Amino acid sequence: MQLRIGRSSRPADSRLVRRVFMSALGGVYLVAFTSLRPQVRGLYGRRGIRPVASYLDAVRPRLPSWRERVRRVPTVFWVDASDAALTRACSAGQVGAGLLMLGVAPRVTSAALWALYLSFVSVGREFLSYQWDALLLETGLHATIVAPPGVRSRTDESPPLAAVALMRWLVFRLYFQSGLCKLQSGDPTWLGCTACAYHFQTQPLPTRLGWHVHHLPLRFQRLATLVALTIELVVPFLAFAPRRARRASFPVLSGLQGLIAGTGNYGFFNLLTVVASLWLLDDEPLLGVLPARKLPSRRAPWWHRLGITLAAVPVAALSASQLLLRLRPRWQPPRALERLQIAAAPLCSVNSYGLFAVMTTRRPDIIVEGSMDGVEWREYGFRYKPDDTRKPPRWVAPHQPRLDWQMWFAALEYPPPWFERFLLRLLEGAPDVLSLLERNPFPERPPRYVRALLYDYRMTDVATRRRTGAWWRRDLLGVYFPECTLAATGAPRTASVSAG
Repeated sequence: MQLRIGRSSRPADSRLVRRVFMSALGGVYLVAFTSLRPQVRGLYGRRGIRPVASYLDAVRPRLPSWRERVRRVPTVFWVDASDAALTRACSAGQVGAGLLMLGVAPRVTSAALWALYLSFVSVGREFLSYQWDALLLETGLHATIVAPPGVRSRTDESPPLAAVALMRWLVFRLYFQSGLCKLQSGDPTWLGCTACAYHFQTQPLPTRLGWHVHHLPLRFQRLATLVALTIELVVPFLAFAPRRARRASFPVLSGLQGLIAGTGNYGFFNLLTVVASLWLLDDEPLLGVLPARKLPSRRAPWWHRLGITLAAVPVAALSASQLLLRLRPRWQPPRALERLQIAAAPLCSVNSYGLFAVMTTRRPDIIVEGSMDGVEWREYGFRYKPDDTRKPPRWVAPHQPRLDWQMWFAALEYPPPWFERFLLRLLEGAPDVLSLLERNPFPERPPRYVRALLYDYRMTDVATRRRTGAWWRRDLLGVYFPECTLAATGAPRTASVSAG
């Protein structure tokens, strides 16, 4: 199937950009729902770590009105939060993503996908709170505004200027806020340009390439830090520059995403960021790489342009307000805008961005163990996070292993509420939770006791790796969660507290 682009098309036209963007966004949705589907029962099922049904049952008495429930917690799972419904919702997302990739009713399909993903995020809590989940919702809302109407998208209709401006504004905010938060944090590793000397080792899920890059000289790490800050703080302004400079910003920003994706696993974040950045281009560069037949372009009807503008203005106002608050923390938005912020907050679709504002300089990791007698302990194996020191770092993106990621956050603080529920499921031998792990050391029956130890992990040097085969070395820091067993009520209770 070929797209047809006008022979006399203006160089700054963005019809092909919009068509490619909508199809590529469908691909990102497909990745997101496909990644979530095999995890959804273990994370959110009735015998999962954070059951959606239990969460909604707890919220329901506090929000007796149906309208208030939907407004405060916008999710389709108010109707049915069973395990089967969770799985069906992921399957529906996969089907909708395929339709969007094919260009079938792009506006309606995009809106449905946005609402479905919001349904998961609204009840997902920690496991669906990553920056790429927020970015997918915001990009999905923007896509619903700028998508062409109708059952089949018209490739001869130019997207209105408001649509193009809204998408470029999103790209600008994503990068600029990510760089700004690093400077505003006052973190000495960013201000001293040494952040990358720690990042490749301490990031949640490194790759093999990240392991090798970690061992490059400090001079390289300083340069890499400076380049990353420059790209995030300076290059985004080219989104509003003349055409050639704006086009040049796309490979620079996409190259940064490629380097991030090569050295660490960040789900579908890098892919989604590149897809959103397509709006920095116009049709002319794409004509040389995509098959297209030329067709004269036409402007969208005035009422269509007006509708997109009216929809884009409040979204842009909300996002501008967030940026102003980042630049001037004491700034008070007008009352009307403040009310709009409160009303829009449950939609999670206008966000601030910024990963690693404060760089972690050490890597604590949690090892979960089980025992039948409280004397002999066996380790549970995770699929992607470091545990066995001889297990190499893996490439897993764009798949998002959400339990592995949350274990990284949990190791930086006291045990969060979900961690006790996780141990409970291990004591019960819950199949859906065990499916999230790579190795269950108790295949025949669940252990009587479980505990969690905290280790300090560091990447081995090249010589040690060649001599021993170990990618990591670890030192015990102490007990993260004391050994526990099931109480008579079915809840975990402390059996004994081990010394560190």
